[in-house]
Amino acid sequence: MLLRSTCSRTAQPLSWLSRTRPSAIMPLRARINNPSFSDMPSEQPGDEPNDVLFNSHYGVRTIELNRPKKLNSLNGSMARKILPRLKEWEKSQLANVIVLKGNGRALCAGGDVAALAKDNQSGPEGQQRSKDYFALEYKLDHTIATYSKPYVAFMDGITMGGGVGLSVHAPFRIATENTVFAMPETTIGFFPDVGASFFLPRMDGAVGTYLALTSEQIKGVNAFLSGIATHYLHSSSLPDLEARLAELNFGDDVSYDTRLRIINDTIEEFTTGMPHDAPPHFSTNVRIAIDYCFQNVHNIDQIMEALVATEEREDSPPEVNKWAAKTRETISQRSPTSVKVALAQLRRGAQWNIAQTFQNEHNIASKFMEHPDFVEGVSARLIRKPAQTPQWSKTSFDDVSEAEVNSFFADELKLQLPTASDEAPYTDYPYAWTALPREAEIESFVKSNPKYDMNGVVEHFIRLKRGKMGVREKVEEVLNRRTAPANSKRGFTWL
Repeated sequence: MLLRSTCSRTAQPLSWLSRTRPSAIMPLRARINNPSFSDMPSEQPGDEPNDVLFNSHYGVRTIELNRPKKLNSLNGSMARKILPRLKEWEKSQLANVIVLKGNGRALCAGGDVAALAKDNQSGPEGQQRSKDYFALEYKLDHTIATYSKPYVAFMDGITMGGGVGLSVHAPFRIATENTVFAMPETTIGFFPDVGASFFLPRMDGAVGTYLALTSEQIKGVNAFLSGIATHYLHSSSLPDLEARLAELNFGDDVSYDTRLRIINDTIEEFTTGMPHDAPPHFSTNVRIAIDYCFQNVHNIDQIMEALVATEEREDSPPEVNKWAAKTRETISQRSPTSVKVALAQLRRGAQWNIAQTFQNEHNIASKFMEHPDFVEGVSARLIRKPAQTPQWSKTSFDDVSEAEVNSFFADELKLQLPTASDEAPYTDYPYAWTALPREAEIESFVKSNPKYDMNGVVEHFIRLKRGKMGVREKVEEVLNRRTAPANSKRGFTWL
């Protein structure tokens, strides 16, 4: 294997270290006393003492979210602990790999929006506290997105909203059979944030727009196949993987890219094959319908009209008719303001770099903290018992003017983002190679190599991805959905 044949200047497994049980390592306290971090957030009165646990096991530094009764929902107390710890580890020569995980059945089910809604009801001062929380959260997410050391997120369990921000921008995102991904913000009168402006428009086809407007959940291996996660492992393998990562010892002259490749190979050691009992989240027909109905991010009316037309088409498969009806009804229940702002956000976000993403999202979030739909949505869905249907401030999409939508994007970008990198902010993830090939990559190769048959295209990407699990399934799904046989005996026509 690669790791066992590398010389001392790359990475060597420290097998004698693995005899120490990780559970014997005492959690580190979250308090940071290093004066160089004086500009970082500090704990405040009322912060929970053990809502985040930090562990050090040889080269691995672990962040464990520890609010299992609240599904590890992220609050200011947690963010104030995590951000300075990341900055400290970034400067440490002993910290090789950062691992994020959650205690219980969730990585993180989202931000603690109930607390924010209650704050907002107290007036401008409470709204400002909520805006400050989002500033802190987005600084944390941006730090993860631009982190200079390998960061591995165990997306084991519920990973939604704020939990997505802590994981989806990492070079390594591991889904398990327990993974449940969603961006449910339009359900509560908010918008898909935590960097969703960046990652949703860059997903295959129109899937990102569909997920943003419907809050659809993607589970298990389908989070891997859709590109949300970079790897898929059974949850029982995660402790052994964490111990294996701790054995890696990088020399000072090992580049960041080389470290990523070694870690990627290490994670691949623990794959056991694609599960045979997990059906694809979208059938081929529904996936085609998603791209057709959600291709136009400029106009919600056109999306709804496309859904109605798909629902009523007599020649459509029944599953597609049913999907279109359900999707149309789902979107009609969302906050009209949230839906139209989300569409504008995704349209603009496709052009934003990673820094502009969080700066713009802070402006949008600040506007929503002053908007009645956020308090109403959170109160109706999460605070009132039993849960109720929210009474939105606007009853239809027509009631939300373009001027009102544009006001969410009108302010000057003021959020100051901490970063140790002198490089220009990127406009696409620099480590996309850790995941399965994107649909655009497959399209480009097929169009450039028209004589290849399906097996040739599949084998090309298997070689390109060095035998990565899931490549065959992903490429075959794309080819079956997006191509037709060419007039010649070999090759495809891209549809």
